[in-house]
Amino acid sequence: MNAADTVFIIICTCMVMVMTPALALFYGGLVRSRNVLSTHMHSYASLGIITVLWVLLGYTLAFGEDVGGIIGDLSYIFMRGVEGVAAPAAPQLPHTVFMAFQCMFAVLTVSLISGACAERIRFSAMLLFSGLWLIFVYSPMAHWVWGGGWMAKMGVVDFAGGAVVHMASAAAALACVKSLGPRLSIEQGIVPNNLPFTLLGGGLLWFGWFGFNAGSALVVSTLSGHALMTTHVASACGILGWMFVEWKRIGKPTTLGVISGALAGLVAITPAAGFVGLLSAMLIGFVGGMVCYGGVLLKNRLGYDDALDVVGIHGMGGTWGALATGLFANASINEVNGLFFGNPYQLWVQFVSVVGTWVFVFVASRILLYIVDAAVGMRVTPDAEITGLDLSEHNERGYSL
Repeated sequence: MNAADTVFIIICTCMVMVMTPALALFYGGLVRSRNVLSTHMHSYASLGIITVLWVLLGYTLAFGEDVGGIIGDLSYIFMRGVEGVAAPAAPQLPHTVFMAFQCMFAVLTVSLISGACAERIRFSAMLLFSGLWLIFVYSPMAHWVWGGGWMAKMGVVDFAGGAVVHMASAAAALACVKSLGPRLSIEQGIVPNNLPFTLLGGGLLWFGWFGFNAGSALVVSTLSGHALMTTHVASACGILGWMFVEWKRIGKPTTLGVISGALAGLVAITPAAGFVGLLSAMLIGFVGGMVCYGGVLLKNRLGYDDALDVVGIHGMGGTWGALATGLFANASINEVNGLFFGNPYQLWVQFVSVVGTWVFVFVASRILLYIVDAAVGMRVTPDAEITGLDLSEHNERGYSL
């Protein structure tokens, strides 16, 4: 085991953990004031329930010995054989450090889903769905891509979670909004309660993303430094791409548009961060900003109420990033060439991963949502929704002015 690599991944783990409360700020500022605490609660509760389930069962299903390309075995159940040894997937790291780093990815992914169903989902339903989703959806997805499953065997590459985190959370979010239906007052327009909260949360997400992407190299190396820089330039160009189309469409750039563009660039570069050059990263981020802006508008045409644009940003951005990896991957950076460097097969397998992720996660999520609805009911009553989930679900108020 390597001390420098261990310290580096411990720091990155802490940075990725910060992304969950940062997401709570980002989401919390966008909802109405009567739902600000319930929106925060979804993220903080995920830190609790997902961590516990990851330790007990989720980790071994994701990173245990491969069983038929589908799932990991139970060799690490209840953390058996994990403490005091090196990680098989990263022998330079203590197994517990690798497990903790991956745990923060799982927590964040589940937290992302909650943004789509904000302001109308029962807290008990969110908890039950989150736990089931980790076991039956996230853990298999992580195994397929990072644990030696069928996607990895095909040659699919996903540096830090374009499929496992972003497309998966978006497909689950789409399933949630289809099950829940729109908010009662959506036709009246939804005004964010605190945009400075959202901007602060977005800035902290940008900071945490350096640990998210650079840490996915799992070593202190030129690759981790490269991933950090591709992450930063893609986010910067995501701002410009989003701002360009928004300015042209409505005549003014907005602060919400700027921070949304930054996140769009971050999402788009996530699967490609350790595989593409800096100029390619800039293009991926710029196009990602424009693609995600279009994705947000798409919900109005298709008629679904994705409250905080999980599908538009994480779904569209993750899809574009996965395909862009198949286009721009450069073996001089990390052993994989894409279409533009003479390997059309890589684009094909990336496309397969996109289709496989969306179909599997959406269908599996709809099944789990049906079970949750039968068990505890998915949606709060109309009276509770009008009162606000802060009071009806948690007996609290975010503001007392």
